[in-house]
Amino acid sequence: MASSPTAANSYPVRILRPPAFSPWRVFLQLAVLAQYWDLLLTLSLHRIKVRYKQSALGWGWAVAQPVALMLVYTVIFSMVTRMPSEGTPYSVFVFAALLPWTFFSTAVNSASNSLVAHNHLITKVYFPREILPLTYLVVALFDFLAASAVLAAMMAYHGIVPTFHILWVIPVMAIALIFVLGMALLLSAVQVSFRDIGLALPLLLQVWTFASPVVYPLSAVPERYRAWYLLNPMAGVVENFRRVVLQGTAPDLHSLGIAAAISALLLPLAYGYFKHRESTIADTI
Repeated sequence: MASSPTAANSYPVRILRPPAFSPWRVFLQLAVLAQYWDLLLTLSLHRIKVRYKQSALGWGWAVAQPVALMLVYTVIFSMVTRMPSEGTPYSVFVFAALLPWTFFSTAVNSASNSLVAHNHLITKVYFPREILPLTYLVVALFDFLAASAVLAAMMAYHGIVPTFHILWVIPVMAIALIFVLGMALLLSAVQVSFRDIGLALPLLLQVWTFASPVVYPLSAVPERYRAWYLLNPMAGVVENFRRVVLQGTAPDLHSLGIAAAISALLLPLAYGYFKHRESTIADTI
């Protein structure tokens, strides 16, 4: 008569192996991720609380970075060097651009290091590894919403009244979220093997800031270079965020469409690569 299974043998065993690199099998993993939504929520809330715990400013740090950059850029580009702001006070002009840009840079910079920073979790327990970079995106989105209140106050102070075109903020930020998620998944998986990513990324993001229309309008970019310039998805996101919020006009569908197409292409490829590397992360990290 066969013996009853021991307690050790009664637990399900999950064997991690690289999935066949096909879109269908890779994206079946989304169903597994959905089963861990409570872990994603718990870790995200914990990360937000820990980030501002025992700090004098508390949640004020969520707006400290864009406000500080706005002050520096305003002094340099409106007082020292006159930069066009398309009829809007320069401080509001640059702060509106800094909101989506800071969301992007903060999320990508922190999420790219998420797997390496949590190797103690990855080597001890199984959960979908993409949860770790996702939690950093949630924190960056929280910071974005907090800083949006400052932008609303600045607009009210300067008498800037939004129009119904502000509803375009939702698809604009959805495109930004898709692009950020694709970048976070790709860079976090690559950094497990190549730690150079973490060292090079802050410099890259600094250069990327000036390759996006943050401190200047898109109209300042020469027409002959604009087609190449718009291959940067954040160019379309930043410019159109500012258009629909400050200028009260419809978005430029050409630049926004390019950003959406590149983001939509990047995310599935990045997620497929991430899931393909998932089984070897614990061994490599």
